[in-house]
Amino acid sequence: MTRRRPLYSRSQRPRSTAGSAWVARDGVSPVYLDGPEEQTQPTLRQRLGAWWSRLYQRHQGPVLVGAGALVTLLLIGAYDLATPDPQRISDWQFMTAVNKVVDERPRAPSIESVAYATVIKSVVRVDGYEDGAEDPAAAKPEGQAEIPAEGKVEEDFHERFTAVGTGVVIDDQGTILTNLHVAGAAKKLRVQFWDGSESEAVIVGARPESDLAIIRPLQLPDELEPATLATSAGLNPGDEVVAVGFPFGIGPSASAGVVSGLGRVLAEDGQPKLQNLIQFDAAANPGNSGGPLVNGDGEVVGIVTAILNPSGLRTFAGIGFAVPIENAAAAAGENPL
Repeated sequence: MTRRRPLYSRSQRPRSTAGSAWVARDGVSPVYLDGPEEQTQPTLRQRLGAWWSRLYQRHQGPVLVGAGALVTLLLIGAYDLATPDPQRISDWQFMTAVNKVVDERPRAPSIESVAYATVIKSVVRVDGYEDGAEDPAAAKPEGQAEIPAEGKVEEDFHERFTAVGTGVVIDDQGTILTNLHVAGAAKKLRVQFWDGSESEAVIVGARPESDLAIIRPLQLPDELEPATLATSAGLNPGDEVVAVGFPFGIGPSASAGVVSGLGRVLAEDGQPKLQNLIQFDAAANPGNSGGPLVNGDGEVVGIVTAILNPSGLRTFAGIGFAVPIENAAAAAGENPL
């Protein structure tokens, strides 16, 4: 017996729905026959999801850019909301704060104190005494200054010391500038440096027309700091200056003042004695002679050499004179420029 192959229909007619649980009303969307009526349509969430899926597939690049921009705007908005508004202060509050800062800041050192600190390591005391005479340093205990009674300052000063003055170191070899009337007033010289060390010294040069002497110590201290020289050409009346020295043997002492005049001539018996001097009003007395006159930067612009007192007393009356450093340095072969 021959088996026959099954035949399949090619017809496009829809099959009977007798045994199916759902039918197609319009031939497209299925409708459940035994389900509730509300399940016959997609939910809003499903429709939005389908819309977003189609939109993303068609415009993936622009959608990503737009989403990034939206997130950025949201972050900026959140930061702006979280940041408090800047505090606005009035002019009065601002000035109060500035004045408080100014009042509480540390006080700056004065020009005079800076000048003194700059030059002091170069300043020396110059003592002169005769052969066989008692060393002036032995006349008082170390570290103590004898204060004579009022009215006897000049008398006691000259009784104790043959010569006392000041000098300033101007180079690494220990060359010291001072006044000739100090260095030449005694046969023996002794200098005391800023660190307390002492040495005998000898005169190696002089310029009598400027009352200048150049001396050198026989022994130098471990630390020697020469002064900085500056031309006096830049000085003007009214400029601040400081005179450093050992008035009446007390010191080192600093006195501040201003330049009173330039190019002064100091006469003696009607004849010019010293010329082209710097006049200043910083206090200077016997013992200041030979000491440095420094500007506000601590640079030596002159060598204190004389005072003028119309009463005839050898005490300060407001007028002092210094030899310009150009003349003084030339005597030692130095150039301050």
